[in-house]
Amino acid sequence: MATMSREERTNQRNAVLAGFLGWTLDAFDFFILTLVIDDIAKSFGRTRPDIAFSLTVALAMRPLGAIIFGIMADRLGRRLPLMINVIFYAVISVLSGLAPSYTVFLALRMLFGVGMGGEWGVGASLALESASPRLRGLLSGLLQEGYALGNLLSAVAFRLVYPYFNSLYPGNGWRLMFFLGGLPALLSLFIRARVKEPEAWHENKTDWATYRRSLPQYWRRFAYLVILMTMMNFMSHGTQDMYPTLLGTLNYSKARIADVTMLSGIGAILGGLVFGFYSDRAGRRRAMLIAMVCGLIVVPFWIAGHSPWRILIGVFLMQFFVQGAWGVIPAHINELSPNHLRGFFPGFAYQLGVMFAASIPYVESALGERFTYAQAMGGLVTLVFIVAFIVTIAGPEAKGVSFRKATG
Repeated sequence: MATMSREERTNQRNAVLAGFLGWTLDAFDFFILTLVIDDIAKSFGRTRPDIAFSLTVALAMRPLGAIIFGIMADRLGRRLPLMINVIFYAVISVLSGLAPSYTVFLALRMLFGVGMGGEWGVGASLALESASPRLRGLLSGLLQEGYALGNLLSAVAFRLVYPYFNSLYPGNGWRLMFFLGGLPALLSLFIRARVKEPEAWHENKTDWATYRRSLPQYWRRFAYLVILMTMMNFMSHGTQDMYPTLLGTLNYSKARIADVTMLSGIGAILGGLVFGFYSDRAGRRRAMLIAMVCGLIVVPFWIAGHSPWRILIGVFLMQFFVQGAWGVIPAHINELSPNHLRGFFPGFAYQLGVMFAASIPYVESALGERFTYAQAMGGLVTLVFIVAFIVTIAGPEAKGVSFRKATG
C-alpha cells in the first residue's frame, strides 16, 4: 500500500472531522429536547407523551432526508449536500425555540428530522471513503460517537447554561436552549474551505440510469440492512430518549439528571471507540454481538433506581455497550453497500430503520405513565437486545472491502 502524502492525511482528518462534528451538533439538538420535555409540556399545556411524540415524528421523517441528501451526495458529491444539510437543521433548531404553539413545534420537529436523516449518510460516506481501510473500524467508532458527544454536550448545556436561561425567562428557558442549535451553521464554512471530495466518489459517480438499473439488484441486502438498523435504533433510542424522564419519575433533580446523562455520554464515547477498534481485529459482527450480550446483562442495574450507585454503574455500562455496538455500524453498513450507491444506500437503510423504530419513545412514555418507566423500559429493552442479537448473527459481513475501483 502506498504511503499517504501529507495532503492526503490532512484531507482524511478534515473529512472525518466534518462528519463527526456534523453528527455531534445534530445530536445535540435532538437530545436537548429529551431534557426539557416537562418544560415544553407545561408551556404548551400538553402531556409528556404529547411532547415525546415530537421525538417520534422527527425520527419518522429521517428517511425522507436520507433520500433527498443521499441522492444529492451520489450525484453532486459529498461536500455540497453536507453543507446544505447542516445549515438547514441549524435554522430549524432556532425556529423550534420560537414556536408559538404545539402544532408549529411539531411541524418544525418533523422538518428537523429531515435534516437529521440526511446528515448521517452523507457524513459517513465522506469520512469513510477518505479513510484508510485498516483504520475503518476505529474511525467508524469515532464518527458514530459524535452522536454520543452531542448527547453529552446537551447535558453539559442543560447543567450549566439552562438554569441561567430559565432565570432570565422563567418557564421559557427551553426556548433559548434550541437557539444554541444554530451554531452548526458555522461548520459549513469549515467544510467549504478544508474538505475535498474523496476519490472514491469521483470513481463511482452515479447517474439516474445506474440508479434505476442497480437498486433492484441489491434489494435483499438493502432489506437486511433495514431490519438490522431497525433493531439498532430500537436499542439506541429505547435506552436514551426517555431515560431522563425515567430519572425524573424517581425524583432526580434536573442537575442530577444532567450529571447522569453526562456519565452515560462518556460511557457511550468510550464504548464506540473500544468496540470500533476491536472490530478491526475480530470482525464487525463479533464485536456487535459481544456488546449486545453485555448490554442485556446490564439491564437490571440500568433500571435500579432505588440504588444510586447501581444506576450510575448501570447507565455508564449500558451506553458503553449500546454505543459500542453502534460504533461498528458506520463501517459495517458502508462496507455492505455498493460503491456507486454509498451516498444513498446505507443512509436510507439506516433512516428507514429509524422510522420503523420511531415509536419507541412514545410507547415507553405511554406504558410508563400506565405502569412505571422502569418496568416499561426494562421490559422493552430486554426484548430488543434479544432480537437484535438474532438479526446480527444471521447477517453478512464485508470487513475491509475496498471502496475504490482501482484497488477493487
